[in-house]
Amino acid sequence: MIFVFGSNLSGIHGAGAAKYALEKHGAEWGVGEGLTGQSYALPTKGLNIVDMTFDEVDESIVTFVNFAKDNPTLTFHLTPVGCGLAGHRKSDVWNTLKREGLSSNVLLTSTWVTD
Repeated sequence: MIFVFGSNLSGIHGAGAAKYALEKHGAEWGVGEGLTGQSYALPTKGLNIVDMTFDEVDESIVTFVNFAKDNPTLTFHLTPVGCGLAGHRKSDVWNTLKREGLSSNVLLTSTWVTD
C-alpha cells in the first residue's frame, strides 16, 4: 500500500499527513514529489513551503493520477491532498480527480467523507 500525501517541493515533511508519511511510510526528507519509500509525495505547497495556486496543485494531481495508471500493480491510499495545510477545497480536488478518472488501484481514505 502506497500512502499518498500532500507535500511541499522542498520535501520538508514536518506536519500533517507529510509528517505521518515520514514517520510511518518511509517518505524521505528532501523528496517533495513522487514515489518515496511506501508513500507518494504529491506537491500542494511550493519550495520553502510557499502556497501553490490550485492550478499548480491540479497539475500535481494529474501527474499522480497518470503515475497510478502507469503502475497498476501498486495500490495507492489517497488522502484529501491539498485540503489541510495547503488550504484548498475538497470539492476542487475531487473535481480534478473525477475529470482525470481514478484507476481501480487508487483507494480513498475515510477522511474524504464530510458531514
